[in-house]
Amino acid sequence: MGLTGRPGHRGEWAGDPGDAFMDEALRALAEPRRRAILRLVAQDELPAGQIAAAFEVTRTAVSQHLTVLKNAGLLSERRDGTRRLYRVRPEGLDGLRRLIDQMWADSLDVARRIVEAERGITDDEQEAAG
Repeated sequence: MGLTGRPGHRGEWAGDPGDAFMDEALRALAEPRRRAILRLVAQDELPAGQIAAAFEVTRTAVSQHLTVLKNAGLLSERRDGTRRLYRVRPEGLDGLRRLIDQMWADSLDVARRIVEAERGITDDEQEAAG
């Protein structure tokens, strides 16, 4: 069963093996501080201490947020001596972007069909006009 709650809906993403990844990424992004962390490291690789300094929570709490983001595939970690440097994983965000793009396209398609139904336009008439 995919994110729609209906098995087999729009084969592009419903029931896809990537659903588990997508679910984990969406759960990770549900927390506002994690979204803020992603915004911080979207442009620059930053050390954990600098990331922690941007928040009014303990370093341990920030470390836990970093771990969740890393486990969800949204963040990469690189060691430089004793420092840990973090940055966004574009490929991790790409799956989310594709999901949202597909949902947007599906929503626009539904809206188009509703308007056409209200105006009495059938799919056959639409194809003949296009």
